[in-house]
Amino acid sequence: MITRRNLIVSGAALVLVGTLPHHARAADDPAGILTAVYARVTKGKGDGGGTFVIENKAAKAKYLSKSLIALWAKADARTKKGDGGPVGFDPVTNSQDPDVKSFKVTAEKQEGDKATIAVTIEAHQQDARANPADKTIRYDFVREAGQWKIDDIKGAVDGTPWSVRAMLLDSFKY
Repeated sequence: MITRRNLIVSGAALVLVGTLPHHARAADDPAGILTAVYARVTKGKGDGGGTFVIENKAAKAKYLSKSLIALWAKADARTKKGDGGPVGFDPVTNSQDPDVKSFKVTAEKQEGDKATIAVTIEAHQQDARANPADKTIRYDFVREAGQWKIDDIKGAVDGTPWSVRAMLLDSFKY
């Protein structure tokens, strides 16, 4: 028999679970991974950026797919000493100077071992991104060895689309 006390406690627990913030999602699914990334990006003044995702080999191994890591390493190896790499900005914040006040993570597609997740970011400055397309960064994920990894990052600048994978591939043309 369910007592009134058990019913109230169970109801309160259900309400609490339903109202948990973004960062309480499981970190082992694509949306959870990006929620954790952007929770870190928005800390403080939101100006730290997301380069921690790509800053070194260990970070790349944690977040990126093996094929994207290999492509990036190959592109970096072709970069002349003293030149910037093929990705000369922070793709996580789609900017040179990160300014992220808030974010919204939306799972657009998830089928088997592939997923596409969109993250819409808002800046502290209202006019920072005049084109609405510039506010959304899309992530293609693949499942490797039981873990979700980023296989591409896509966005837009002034409405013109870009892709990290495409930039890396384009760097071989020069």
